[in-house]
Amino acid sequence: MTGTTTTTADERRALAEAAGRDLEGASAQEVARWAVDTFGHDLVVAASMQDAVLPHLFAQLLPGVELLFLETGYHFPETAVMRDRVAAELPVRVIDVLPRLTVPQQDAEYGPRLHERDPGLCCSLRKVFPLAEALDGRGAWVTGVRRDEAPTRANTPVVTWDEKHHLVKVNPLVRWTLQDVEDYITEHQLPRHELTLRGYPSIGCAPCTRAVAPGEDPRSGRWSGTAKTECGIHT
Repeated sequence: MTGTTTTTADERRALAEAAGRDLEGASAQEVARWAVDTFGHDLVVAASMQDAVLPHLFAQLLPGVELLFLETGYHFPETAVMRDRVAAELPVRVIDVLPRLTVPQQDAEYGPRLHERDPGLCCSLRKVFPLAEALDGRGAWVTGVRRDEAPTRANTPVVTWDEKHHLVKVNPLVRWTLQDVEDYITEHQLPRHELTLRGYPSIGCAPCTRAVAPGEDPRSGRWSGTAKTECGIHT
């Protein structure tokens, strides 16, 4: 693993744009290998712990890879169980990324149940800002975004320059379907998030996530009843 030799934002942007073109038809494994060969331990994986696919994929190539888990304080208990299983069963380092305010502190400053009154602000405080701090100084980050998840993600590149965080963003699963995820979990006998077996194809914070009916958009259970469709991390 050589690690990237580029030092300026312009060079990293050009690298990302070229990789986005060259790797468009590549497999997830090939994209992951490119990312590891290019950035080594200068990359981190954003892990929602909805499944163990990304942690497993990168742990095979980069043992000890760092996984950033956004510990919002609002997760389902099943998500905490999944995080602990991934940490125990795979050669990874799980890092809990914490907001600056605990839930009680946020309630005191902004009022209780901010997620109901202003879900955008709640996501910013508990996800977007903490992630930005955790990514500061990194070379690249990896996400599990897939194009089939929602219309807002339909044109996501496999590799891109993340202007918001000023680093390379790698989306190795971007061309996968939900069935591809299921097949990978089965093939590698990975741990499962209990809620994915109970009608939750997309799992976020407990107060803002519901089960979806067959045929519904996989992300329709997120912020249901509001116009919100993204937490702000990928938009």
